[in-house]
Amino acid sequence: MSISGASAVVGIAETDYVRGSTVSNLERMLRTAQHAVADAGLTMSDVDGVIPPPGFVTVEELAANLGIESLRYSSTIAMGGASSTATLQTAAMAIATGVAHTVLCVVGWDGYSAMRSGAAATRGTDRPPSGPNPMTRTLSQYYRPYGVRVPAQFYSWLFNRYKLLHGVPDEAAGAVAVACRNHAQLNERALMRGRPLTLDDYLQARWVAEPLRLFDCCLETDAACAIVLTSVERARDLRHAPAVVLGVAEAHPYPADDLLSRRDPLRIALSDAAPRAFAMAGISPHEVDLLEIYDCFTYVVLLQLEALGLCGPGEAAGFVADGTIGLGGRYPLNTHGGLLSQGHMWGMNHVVELVRQLRHDAGPAQVPNAEIGVVTGWGDFGDGSVAVLARAR
Repeated sequence: MSISGASAVVGIAETDYVRGSTVSNLERMLRTAQHAVADAGLTMSDVDGVIPPPGFVTVEELAANLGIESLRYSSTIAMGGASSTATLQTAAMAIATGVAHTVLCVVGWDGYSAMRSGAAATRGTDRPPSGPNPMTRTLSQYYRPYGVRVPAQFYSWLFNRYKLLHGVPDEAAGAVAVACRNHAQLNERALMRGRPLTLDDYLQARWVAEPLRLFDCCLETDAACAIVLTSVERARDLRHAPAVVLGVAEAHPYPADDLLSRRDPLRIALSDAAPRAFAMAGISPHEVDLLEIYDCFTYVVLLQLEALGLCGPGEAAGFVADGTIGLGGRYPLNTHGGLLSQGHMWGMNHVVELVRQLRHDAGPAQVPNAEIGVVTGWGDFGDGSVAVLARAR
């Protein structure tokens, strides 16, 4: 049984992206879930599948508070920032097989308020539990004793290798940062709206961990997002033009729990996932109209552009030059501002934005005649996920 073309995203919702939320993370997720279901023209009685974020809330807690009395399916995907896009694959499988008819996927976190030193204790906000996560063990036992504590530090190893091996100029990462910031100026919910960025601003910013400057790094924000999926047949009778799931895939680097032990650190998980997703969708990468690429760091975007097959190894610098990824360019990228300039919501905001674009409801950031797009996820030490969505005809 193929899952291609069997399901569609029919409801979306997101909060503002803020630093210092006045409501709890659970309340934010509940409100966003309600808005996404209402956006689809459905009620909670229609929802029989729920995919919650890993660690922040249980599916039972969501179902009880939302009044979902007949829960037929639930799953939790623990892939860090790759989880949100990977939910599309899991939900599509559940719908295509009849295990569930309507699946709610919701993500929320206090990415600013609870993730800063001492913040959780002062606000009483929930952190994700420190369960049996191989990444956590690697960090605590092998990286932190040598002073490597945060993603910007351990990913800098990967980015330096990429930059030096292929002679990547600083301006390539700067082009990603500037494009995302430009697009954020058109997004009322973007944290960086009203704070434009030039390439000179980017190049003059302080170092975080070479080759990463300040504007190479994504934002810390408190937020929540939710989406609703159902069958394509049912979707055609609902409120909005459905965003049909054409192709999905996930992959994990080997070994998944350590960057330094890989034969080729630059062969990322998306290198394996992307060909499978495009083959399922029956299209080539160059047929997409826009790109919503997970952008925890600018260099992650460059690596993913190559892994998607849009350009060859080491060629992303040329690909992002000359306005190609800006609105009006051939491949508009992160039209909402992305994690770099809208806010960090585990990449679910990328899914929301792609659906909005395919509905032709993105306002001043709308890509003309957008019919098909791709969204990616990147998590932990490089887990990857990808989905190809298309506007229903």
